[in-house]
Amino acid sequence: MNQPSVTPASPDTHATTPRPSWGETLKAYLEPASLRMFALGFSAGLPLLLVLGTLSFRLREAGLDRTTIGYLSWVGLAYGFKWVWSPLVDRLPIPLLTRAMGRRRSWLLLSQLAIMVALTGMAFADPRAHLDTVVWCALAVAFASATQDIALDAYRIESADAAHQGALAATYQTGYRLAMIWAGAGVLWLAARAEVAPAAAAVAGAVEAAKPAPGALYQNAAWTTAYLVMAASMLVGVVTVLFSREPAQVALPPSRNAAEWFRGAFVEPFADFLKRYGTHAVLILALIGVYRISDVVMGIMANPFYVDMGYTKDEVAAVTKVYGVIMTLVGAFVGGALSLRLGVMRVLMLGAILSAASNLLFAWLAGHGHDVTALIAVVSADNLSAGVASAAFIAYLSSLTNVSYSATQYALFSSMMLLAPKWLAGYSGAFVDAYDYPTFFTATALLGLPVLVLIWLATRVSSPAASPATP
Repeated sequence: MNQPSVTPASPDTHATTPRPSWGETLKAYLEPASLRMFALGFSAGLPLLLVLGTLSFRLREAGLDRTTIGYLSWVGLAYGFKWVWSPLVDRLPIPLLTRAMGRRRSWLLLSQLAIMVALTGMAFADPRAHLDTVVWCALAVAFASATQDIALDAYRIESADAAHQGALAATYQTGYRLAMIWAGAGVLWLAARAEVAPAAAAVAGAVEAAKPAPGALYQNAAWTTAYLVMAASMLVGVVTVLFSREPAQVALPPSRNAAEWFRGAFVEPFADFLKRYGTHAVLILALIGVYRISDVVMGIMANPFYVDMGYTKDEVAAVTKVYGVIMTLVGAFVGGALSLRLGVMRVLMLGAILSAASNLLFAWLAGHGHDVTALIAVVSADNLSAGVASAAFIAYLSSLTNVSYSATQYALFSSMMLLAPKWLAGYSGAFVDAYDYPTFFTATALLGLPVLVLIWLATRVSSPAASPATP
């Protein structure tokens, strides 16, 4: 028997409902739910670079080789496996805290406090003498941050209907990207300000050599100051959680025994997705798994690249803070607005093309040499493309979830988004050591070609309706 169908990409209904005016579109960004998502997005975006990109800059400056730095990026695989414990975050109450704050807010607060503690540990550990401590603290940050993501994604999905998910995704992504700039450019600026004048012998050695030896000018105290400020910056999310309301949630039926609870928490969320999308679930999961592969694989080596190209912390911080902020804001809002007006799939395709193309600009910069003006152009283009792609992708993932299992299903999708890219990125340092930067950046751009094919296929197939309410 024929059943109603929709594209698995998202429940775009522009053919049956009038498009909102530009005024109505912009007004959605000023609603309380959108403003909360901006602050919580900042809290979500802050830890990521502190255990990946920024940490790679710190480790390279401390003298670690690029191959080791690449392997240490596997700390980020915690984000790729968060679906394993997402059912616990979705359903397990925290003693006392959940009763006082609600299911979503209690998990948000607990994870944010854990991030602050682990970042403090990273602040005081010197990677030259205590690399193991840095790694264990980074793992703790990644685990707590992934837990925060699980709870926050569910909180966002439950805070508005499907029509407003694009606006929430855009404000969330704006806060997220601003936090990444603060945790990337801001931490470099703070570390540079906290440095003391190097000893005369070190300065003389730096003058005599074309480039100082790796680790020769590293000052751990400066990084301690910077990471402590990052830990304190998590208070943005803590305060927002404390003053926010718990969203309305679907009532969960009581479980009569452990087996029934396990089935409801772990089995049903995944079975529901497979039931709704059938054989097309494979296509959807494949698209999710590779959509951000170009950006993720390239991103691990971006900061070591800046160090090796001779850019100072101040130069990198100034360029990414000023131009990166502007282009991220433009990209996120353009991506969110276009998703509302044109549909998610068209903007997904645009974002995928722009993301791959921006990696080719890094390949050009590698051969161009130390040039701050060129760095401005490349970073601006990269942030613009990332903003467009991320805003559309978040709205796409949100559209795939069933509100009854929002935390678990979204965690599955966002985990798959990172699993293969993070694993592949672990070999990025070894690839650069073997082939150098231009070849590496070009290869990461080529990784984006299968993404275009998958998006094209996803726009041309249909699947069983996402929910009984779908017309």
